[in-house]
Amino acid sequence: MNEQIEAATVRVFIALAPPDEAKEELAQALRPAYDAYPGMRWNRIEDWHITLAFLGELPRPVASLLQPPLAELAAAHRPLHLALHGSGHFDERVLWSGIGGDVDGLRLLAGEVRTLVEQHGIALTDRPLNPHLTLARARRDDTSSVVRAAAGLSAFSGQGWQAGRLHLVGSNYGRGPGPIRYRDIASWPFGGTG
Repeated sequence: MNEQIEAATVRVFIALAPPDEAKEELAQALRPAYDAYPGMRWNRIEDWHITLAFLGELPRPVASLLQPPLAELAAAHRPLHLALHGSGHFDERVLWSGIGGDVDGLRLLAGEVRTLVEQHGIALTDRPLNPHLTLARARRDDTSSVVRAAAGLSAFSGQGWQAGRLHLVGSNYGRGPGPIRYRDIASWPFGGTG
């Protein structure tokens, strides 16, 4: 019998997810980089997200307790109009796409999400929000690929889209071989109309 045992904790973050059309538009722009830098560790397109708050490793019951207040917070917000825009890197190791559109609204939402999380006893690292979508990571022996890939994508400007849902996401980070995989624990629609 090959039964998987569910871990007592889960690595959790709260995020927005671009729609498939926006992700595919960016993936098309990335085709030359995929071909030129196959040694980079590319994130799967279905895992692309914009992190609002990284909660780290939580006991599963704590992650469940966050669901009702996150649903309320989402219902109180209007959808955000965003776009994938430009590119850059963190420390020559992480390639990302930037976020355009209602970035002030995105920062406000992230602040509210972080306050809610802290009110439920979860300590967060105090870092300013740098809205981005992580695309790839460099191998240890090759940081120049990330820099060159970022330069090649710097002029990218995607079509605008509406972020209509807030996502509570879990990952399998550190739980065995292979790439990191993400899955929605739950998601909730924003209230109002865009």
